[in-house]
Amino acid sequence: MKFGICNEIFKEWNDIGRCIDYVKQAGYDGLEIAPFTLAPYVTEIPDATRREIVRRAEAAALDILGIHWVFVGPQGVHLTHPDPELRAFTAQYLIDLVEFCGDVGGKVLIFGSPKQRNVGRDVTYNQAFDYARSIFEQAMPACERRGVTICMEQLTHFETNFCQTVEETVELIDAVAHPNFQLLLDTKAMAFQGKSRAELIRQYAKYLRHYHANDENLNGPGWGAVDFAPIFNALNDIGYAGYVSVEVFNFEPGPEAIAVKSLNYMKRFA
Repeated sequence: MKFGICNEIFKEWNDIGRCIDYVKQAGYDGLEIAPFTLAPYVTEIPDATRREIVRRAEAAALDILGIHWVFVGPQGVHLTHPDPELRAFTAQYLIDLVEFCGDVGGKVLIFGSPKQRNVGRDVTYNQAFDYARSIFEQAMPACERRGVTICMEQLTHFETNFCQTVEETVELIDAVAHPNFQLLLDTKAMAFQGKSRAELIRQYAKYLRHYHANDENLNGPGWGAVDFAPIFNALNDIGYAGYVSVEVFNFEPGPEAIAVKSLNYMKRFA
């Protein structure tokens, strides 16, 4: 397996090239980009910036492995909204995200965005499910063309009311029924599933395309109480060859400390 890290911890640097160089020097194989760190709307990221990301990544021999936090930033995007015009805009925006991901060489588009998928008061869960399925289905041709896989992320009941369990998330994946629509598992988000993380990894191995490493305390792997030995044992058992990517929510220790300590900890188990 390979190790990546998400770029929002480096946002204050305001320099994607510097971020790419540091991530490579720290020992990572890839970088995961949150588009909102570059512009409020992905369509506002100019071609020159996209080409520069590719150039700097190639020069550093670092993968731009994909993108995440994809609906954070823009206004008017929502996965389960009852307004058909808003959903049409959302479907097109998702396609725009796929294009950006392909432009910078990414292979996975992580769909978390809890607020932008929440089911509203006047929408049933089944209606929301159908809205979401339709939006993802509309993006599949672009995913095929660009070689991008959308990875649906299960999130906790503290974050969203849509796809709160791995089972619900896989139900949506089965409904879309396309090889470019698969599963992301996240260490923190699996905390309330009634099964261990290792059990869930093994149970849903055939869907798993990407993994986010963090701790329940919102810090990086090795910064809290979560023991990653069973997690890595399970990933190795299923022959997982994808990325394990560090995603944290507490930036206080600073990007260098987060990056180095997290990677050193994970390498103990790889």
